[in-house]
This record gives sequence, C-alpha cells and structure tokens, in this order.
Amino acid sequence: MSTSLNAAFEPPPPPPPPGGHGLLEEKVVIVTAAAGTGIGSATARRCLEEGASVVVSDAHERRLSETAAALAADAGGERVHAITCDVRDEEQVGALYDGTIGRFGRIDVAIHNAGLGGTVPLVEMTDEQWSTVLDITLTGTFRCTRAALARMLPRRSGVVVNNASVLGWRAQPGQAHYAAAKAGVMALTRCAAAEAAPAGVRVNAVSPSLAEHPFLNRAIPDEDLAVLRRRELFGRGAETWEVANVIVFLASDYASYLSGEVLSVSSQHP
Repeated sequence: MSTSLNAAFEPPPPPPPPGGHGLLEEKVVIVTAAAGTGIGSATARRCLEEGASVVVSDAHERRLSETAAALAADAGGERVHAITCDVRDEEQVGALYDGTIGRFGRIDVAIHNAGLGGTVPLVEMTDEQWSTVLDITLTGTFRCTRAALARMLPRRSGVVVNNASVLGWRAQPGQAHYAAAKAGVMALTRCAAAEAAPAGVRVNAVSPSLAEHPFLNRAIPDEDLAVLRRRELFGRGAETWEVANVIVFLASDYASYLSGEVLSVSSQHP
C-alpha cells in the first residue's frame, strides 16, 4: 500500500491536549495578544494548567475582558489578571509590565505574541500597510522585550518567549511585510539573548507554520489556507494548544540551556 500523500489523503485528527505537569508552578507569566481564540489565549490557558499566575493583555478591551473571565472561571480568579495594552504605545507597554509587578510582585516569564498579518502583493503594498505590520509585529515585540528585560536583568532571573513564524525563513507570495517583520523578530530574539545571558535571563522564539483558529481566514483566503494545509505532513494546521505546548517548554526549567534559539512548530515539507 502506498504511503505517499495524494488527493485521497485523510488527515489524522489532532491528539487530545495534555494535562498539566506543574512546569510553571508558582511562576508569574505575561501573555500579550491573549484575547480571542488564537495562540495567545491558548498559551495563557496552558500556562495556567501548568500552575502559573497569568496576566493576559490585548489591545481589544472587550475581548480581553471576556477571555480573562473565561480563564478565571476555569483556573480561579486569583491567578488571572487582565491589563489592556496596545504594543504600539510605549506608555501602555510600560504600564503592562509595571502593572504585573504591582499585582503579583514580579515577572518570571514574558510571552510576546502580538502580531498583524494580511495578504498584499508587494507592488500593491502601501507604505501604511508595510509600516502598520512592522510596527505591531516587530517594533511591538521590541518594545515588549525591552520592557521585560529592563525588569528581569536586575533580578538576574526571567524568560522571554517571542512568537515568530516560519515565514521568517520561507517565502510566500503576498507576505513580504509579515515575513520581514517575523525575520526581524528572530534576529531581535538572538541579539536580546546574547545581551541577557550574563544575567541568566533566557530569550527564545517559536516559529509556527500554520496554527488553526476560527478567524484565520481574516488574514489568509480560504483557498490559500487549503494549500497551506496540504503542505503540512499531517494534512492540517497545528492546534493553537500545540504551539502553546512549545512555548510552555521554552518558558520552563526544562529549557534551561536554550537561549537565542528559534524553535519551528511545523510539519511542513518542501
């Protein structure tokens, strides 16, 4: 029987999510862009399942409040706190990190997930479209990483995990702004790790290929999503919690020797 991928290939279903194992017990974690149903909210939930107290943040105040309420209902309100933050605003970024310290006394892990995509051919892309994606996806990650390190380095303790993308390595039509921003996140992560290492602070990134969530087709047309799913060896995109699992690993003591690394969360084949 042939095992090659073909049109009749039926993707296997995703496995069930794992339970918690106390990987982040008593840690204080910030997760940006955590509202809604994407990687950020899945990461916040996995951190809570692993024993952390979590500050969720997002620019969308109503959705953030709803997400925080749902997380608190499952994990207990004393371990969940919400702070609205637009990563384009330096004052709001500072308030997020200071607010976390005010609520929980310290920051152990900062997970920077904020990003903006879209599909636009390069010759049709406006300066505004380019600048908006770069400001949120790359400069926003810079602002958050800077804020996190400014508070972690004096304590000589902490972990930063940035969300990059396989598009930082691979070409895809219509994604020049997003790919450039994510390649920048990778470079930012490596440089930040080199500067933070003497203080024992680790900085890494994840690089997802395709993570499934209900609003994915707002950024990628359905026909393009179908092509991207076929490129994955499992014939499907990752569940958001599957990406969150890798983020949790990087945030945990199991990754104590990893810094300046970009871990691909992908089953893509050429």
